[in-house]
Amino acid sequence: MSQTKVFFITGCSSGFGKALVQKCLDAGDRVIATSRHPSSLCFSNADERNYLAVDVDVCSQDSIEAAFHRATTTFGRVDVVVNNAGHGLCSAFEELTDDEIQSIMDVNFMGVARITRTAIRIMRDVNVPPGGLIQQITSIGGQCGMAALSAYCASKWAVEGLTECIAKEMKPDWNINFTCIEPGGFRTEWAHKSMFFHRPEQVLPVYSHVPAEHIMEAMGAAQIGDPIKGAAAIYELAHVPNPPLRCLLGSEAFAAMEAKLKQYGETYREFEKIALPVDVDELPHDQ
Repeated sequence: MSQTKVFFITGCSSGFGKALVQKCLDAGDRVIATSRHPSSLCFSNADERNYLAVDVDVCSQDSIEAAFHRATTTFGRVDVVVNNAGHGLCSAFEELTDDEIQSIMDVNFMGVARITRTAIRIMRDVNVPPGGLIQQITSIGGQCGMAALSAYCASKWAVEGLTECIAKEMKPDWNINFTCIEPGGFRTEWAHKSMFFHRPEQVLPVYSHVPAEHIMEAMGAAQIGDPIKGAAAIYELAHVPNPPLRCLLGSEAFAAMEAKLKQYGETYREFEKIALPVDVDELPHDQ
């Protein structure tokens, strides 16, 4: 991992983003750290030769284009893009308004789509030689559904599906790779400052069995992941020769995914007698 890289990281004010920026700088890489409030960012070992703080609104294509322009003007290329920005909304599904669902999707899904589209163009047409890696920080919630997190999980599942499709569209000589990184519970601000809850008057009594704030308090108390160690793992994944399309992060995520895969295997086999005999009786002959 001696070759230095240029990282473009979103959501750098806390959590994985903040820890990853510091990891990159300590390792001798160059970083474009993005935030809605870049002047508040502060890192050690940062100077104008290796660090650029940029204001980015992931809901604005113009803002994204301007940020990447500054990045390439300053450092000449972008090797690794880390889509880390996002937020959550904890609530029973029927309590969610269309505007609330749209807001989550616009940041967590469309924001990632906008950044990814721009990053592909930079990595293919600007980088010399072409190539790069796009890391999507999704969630174990992008593989396993959770009560009171329907909009959040839907946005992360959407990123997973989008990324799998895009990866199949890349030409080999573009040398552009993708990794969906799926963390379990980590001790970040995700369950606290980055999570939104409804006011008591917005909560439907019929969903008293889905107490959103209590559910999130329990998740927050059970978080066992260390964000600094998590950032180190994300950094390591950016340097492996053939990065995986997906990688779980943390023992909680592994346990949840193993249970999901076991359930999938059992359920699909249980109903295969219904699912399989639906093909046409005879395949059409070649004309």
